[in-house]
Formats: sequence, structure tokens, C-alpha cells
Amino acid sequence: MKFTPLPAAQLKTVRVLVAFFIFGLVISGITAIPLMSEVDALVKITNADQLVALPASADAPIWAVWLLKIQTALHESAASHPMLFYGTDWLAFGHIVIAVAFIGAWKDPTRNEWLFDFGLIACAMVIPWALVFGAVRDIPIWWRLIDCSFGLFGAIPLWWCRSIVQRHNIVSQ
Repeated sequence: MKFTPLPAAQLKTVRVLVAFFIFGLVISGITAIPLMSEVDALVKITNADQLVALPASADAPIWAVWLLKIQTALHESAASHPMLFYGTDWLAFGHIVIAVAFIGAWKDPTRNEWLFDFGLIACAMVIPWALVFGAVRDIPIWWRLIDCSFGLFGAIPLWWCRSIVQRHNIVSQ
């Protein structure tokens, strides 16, 4: 099959969308490394500890209670089993490696159209993965839905890129 390059305007659109997707992968990856300091900062910024410590803490927002539960679990794990965080280091690595693969889609989207399908499949897999394993790990449904949203929001730029490339490839044949 002969691959013809996208017109400049379409190539620019695809590259912006792919760069956004790559950026999202890298950010979501590297934020998996400093979990404890990130959660500590989030507790401080949101005053979650103060909201839960109030005399009427039974009325504390569920997100604040959950955030403090996560903070406690992270600190206890770090003190007793720091090797568990090695798993999040590899999670970060996986995100970054996938991001590197999408450089191919950024460089030559028509030749690497398959990456859009790969990415869309991965985004679709996020939803059952989060729902099933979130339930197994006793993650609140509202948090699982936040995780599911990453698959949904990641699919939007990939679908858009795939549509542009497919239309171009049909016209070019």
C-alpha cells in the first residue's frame, strides 16, 4: 500500500492531538512515582484532614475521608513495605513507553494508522479494568468512574486522528 502524506492542515491537527495524548500519558505516568508527596500535598491544599477532624466529622465529605484513608495507607506501606512502590515505578515506565510508541503516529500518521486503533482499544479496556479491579480492591465507585474517564477522554483525540487519517487514506487510494 502506498502511503501519501496528509495535507499540512490535517497533519498539524493530528500532530496537536497526538502531542496532547502523549503529554497525557507522560503526565499520568510520572505522577505515579511521587504518590506519597502528591497525596500529602492534596490533603494540605484541600484541607481534607481538617474537614474530617471537625466535631461533626460524620458529615465530612466522602472524598476527604477517602483521601485521608489513601494517605494513611501510603504512609503505612512506605514504612513497612516500601518495595510495593516499585509497582508504581513500573506503571510510570509503561505509560512512558506507550507514549514513545505514539511518536510514530506523530511523525507519520498515515503509515502508523494502526497506533490509533491500538490506543482506542487500550482506552476501551480502561473501563472494564477500572470497574472490575476497582471492585476487587474496594475502590469507591465514584473513584472508579474517574479512572474510567481517562479511557473516555483519551479516546477522543485518538478517534479524531483515526478519522482524519482514514478519510485521507480512502481519498488517496
